[in-house]
Amino acid sequence: MNVLVVGAGATGGLYGAMLAQAGVDVTFLVRPRRAEVLRERGLRLTGVGGDEVIAPRLVTAGGLPGPYDLVLLSVKATALRGALDDLAPAVGPGSAVVPLLNGMAHLDELNARFGAARVLGGVAKVATTLDDRGDIVRLAPRALLNLGEQDGRPSARVDAARALLRDAGVDTEAPADIVAAMWHKWVFVGTVGALTCLMRGTVGDITAVPGGHELGPAVLAEAAAVSAAAGYPVPDDELTLTKETVTRTGVPFTSSLYRDVVAGLPTEAEHVLGDLVARARAHGVATPLLDLATLHLRVHEHRLNG
Repeated sequence: MNVLVVGAGATGGLYGAMLAQAGVDVTFLVRPRRAEVLRERGLRLTGVGGDEVIAPRLVTAGGLPGPYDLVLLSVKATALRGALDDLAPAVGPGSAVVPLLNGMAHLDELNARFGAARVLGGVAKVATTLDDRGDIVRLAPRALLNLGEQDGRPSARVDAARALLRDAGVDTEAPADIVAAMWHKWVFVGTVGALTCLMRGTVGDITAVPGGHELGPAVLAEAAAVSAAAGYPVPDDELTLTKETVTRTGVPFTSSLYRDVVAGLPTEAEHVLGDLVARARAHGVATPLLDLATLHLRVHEHRLNG
């Protein structure tokens, strides 16, 4: 099985590196600037687990030789449409595309572009970030990637992809309903993102002040209500875990949305929060805190574009 990883950032780069280290035929589709960094330094993993370097096989837009068996799509939502054009030659009749983005809007775009039969659902859970040199910093040892057919049926291609990932040391499961799993992760990401961006601080910062412990669960209740209205109620154990995460004291835990805001970068605000509140309106669910967080991020984007 040959694999194309679209993007070699903190998420795609980690999965691709693990697959390459296991001897899998892996190619990375990257932008020219990222290709320069990777050719100069290699694809470097640091942090938890020690330092590792691989010499990745790279390709840029226009250089794809043909279809791949498995395509892991790991780009920022803001770069999605351009990435779809770039990766189109990699998607053939037998290809399986696994998106690793947060939210749900990208699934609609992929289905429209390539057909739902070629698109799997995917849920990635890693704790990684890129440092100033473009190296991938592992903040925790676990790498999980769940995937499945959108309609929930068992399939040989899901089994084959899971076996490939498992042999490379990636934890992987095939949930009975991968779309529900994507919604449930969206609730978590939306909650933590809205909380930390709205308060401009880490979870530890927020819970250190009066009223801080109550805000996270209130945001979570709104996000979970949207998911339930869409037909994907969040299981109690996942709600409990998220509530514990956003009420923990003394921890520097934050979100990629917040990190982008602090760094003065464009964010995935519309994909993670804008789409969530739009679906809330469609289902008649009131989300005043999520609305406020979305407005906060839209002001940030306006300043960047101004």
